[in-house]
Amino acid sequence: MIGQSLPIKERLNVALVQADPVWEDWPANQRYYDGLLSSLTTDVDLVVLPEMFSSGFTQSPGKVAQSSDGATVTWMQQQSARLDCVLVGSVVTQDEDKYYNRLFWVFPDGSTVTYDKKHLFTFAGEHHNYSAGDRQCVVDVYGWKFASFICFDLRFPAWCRNTEQQFYDAALFVASWPESRREHWMALLRARAIENQAYVVAVNRVGIDGNDFSYSGDSQVVDAMGRCQVHLSHQESVHFTQLDKTALTGIRSQFPFLPESDPFTL
Repeated sequence: MIGQSLPIKERLNVALVQADPVWEDWPANQRYYDGLLSSLTTDVDLVVLPEMFSSGFTQSPGKVAQSSDGATVTWMQQQSARLDCVLVGSVVTQDEDKYYNRLFWVFPDGSTVTYDKKHLFTFAGEHHNYSAGDRQCVVDVYGWKFASFICFDLRFPAWCRNTEQQFYDAALFVASWPESRREHWMALLRARAIENQAYVVAVNRVGIDGNDFSYSGDSQVVDAMGRCQVHLSHQESVHFTQLDKTALTGIRSQFPFLPESDPFTL
């Protein structure tokens, strides 16, 4: 799927925003993110925010849900235009009479591409409060193909698989992944990078939410060899890194196993 047509870049400058959202309070979060993003400049190409960055991982969507052209997405469009970059993060969204955990890719011209979380976190009752998405989403960002995923999707390798139908250079995961299962988070991120021969860009939140769940951050960028290029600590931070298309192409050409993948469709 394509939003705004952007110039091709061999190296992509990425900002990981590891945040501690205010619980179920978008006006407070808007002020909070205004502060976090104030340090960014137009040197950045992609800014990544966590899952449900505007509210925290709430199971009361009726309290916080907005439309696809509501205040949060409008704010994202303003920030994207100001920074001349692509902004991405998930927002509790109401579409007719249903609620979605919806990822928004927002482009400088105001256009958007969306992905609705496929694998809802049944352990927390997310499937009772939100509707699941039913389609995969690959987005073109400055010539880089990004596959879109949200949190619990990470546990399902078939959904994340790099195929001819969903071929990508990088898999993006935004999350509210609890500290109690941080070892799973770190291991699965490396696995997804290795098995799909792609970068993994993953942003998790930190802090304690309104349900007293603790989040350790551990936001990461992993290269196609499974090497951790960036690993953030447990603190709120904005971190800058770079993805290198030449390095990715080199890894794939030196060990070209993807064409031998077993064919199947979901």
